[in-house]
Amino acid sequence: MLIENEFRTDRLPPEIRFDSWCERVGRTHAPLDLHSEDAADYQAYQRVLELGALHVWPTTHQSLRFRRTPKLIRRSDPEQYHIGIPLSGTNRVSWSDQKAVYGAYEIQIFDSSRAVEVFSANGPDLFSGIGIEIPKSLLHLPQDKMDRLFARGLSGREGLGALLVQFLTQLTTDSSPYRPSDGPRLGTVVIDLLSALFAHVLDADRSLPPETRSRTLVLRIRSHIQRNLHDPRLTPGGIAAVHNISTSYLHRLFQAEHETVAAFIRHQRLERACRDLADPAMSSATIHAIAARWGFTRAGDFTRAFRTAYGMPPRDYRLQALCGPEPTV
Repeated sequence: MLIENEFRTDRLPPEIRFDSWCERVGRTHAPLDLHSEDAADYQAYQRVLELGALHVWPTTHQSLRFRRTPKLIRRSDPEQYHIGIPLSGTNRVSWSDQKAVYGAYEIQIFDSSRAVEVFSANGPDLFSGIGIEIPKSLLHLPQDKMDRLFARGLSGREGLGALLVQFLTQLTTDSSPYRPSDGPRLGTVVIDLLSALFAHVLDADRSLPPETRSRTLVLRIRSHIQRNLHDPRLTPGGIAAVHNISTSYLHRLFQAEHETVAAFIRHQRLERACRDLADPAMSSATIHAIAARWGFTRAGDFTRAFRTAYGMPPRDYRLQALCGPEPTV
């Protein structure tokens, strides 16, 4: 499991919940001036995942207004960007003489060196979102270009923004498959996605290091494959054409990943089929229908691949998953 620490106000006496939350947010992000109409009995929950030099923190909380003032900036400035992504609720943002309202899956960029006021709320329900704290020096874009993105909303529903949100959501929903040593590698993925997203919006892709462009391209290709596993025509040639690269370059990209394109497609299809075979809700579907659902058009090919991967034919796996292993005498 990744290095994480958790905070929740329901474990504290009501009278100190909001003050404790204010202290917690100040340590996670930067010193802030916080206010809430719900301060008398504040409900908040936060996990902080350490991914090398950056932190990712999923959170839910009641309505909250926070201000990063010039006085607080002079007192302490960690020189970092805060990336805010509401998952439910809205952020009402005010800075200089400007205002904006951002809803779910709109990615916002804030600078610890600039004053801003944000009101996060979700009506009578809890606001939920994901925050990222990243040192400015880790992004592969100059400060003057990043200034153009301050408090700007970027779509998290399409393109690189959707890829970023999908990755963060999966990571924060269940980090148990990872070890603490995976943290820096996962942090590099987040940095690459952020850098690529910002560079795309700023039309500054050439400012990114070649390795960042390559790693981001691999992430986009993997996402494309996972979205199209059902298509039996999903081939290296077709994948390369969609991403405007040659098939040979596609294979070189995956050589660096220590896995062929075909192996990745097969592995992902088998994982989905395996999940369906073990799902009681899919018990009425034939094995052939499940195989076809994930791009296996020939029953024999699916059975051989499944046996190689899981050590038994799909029929036996399904019986064992749904009925349990046969009792031993």
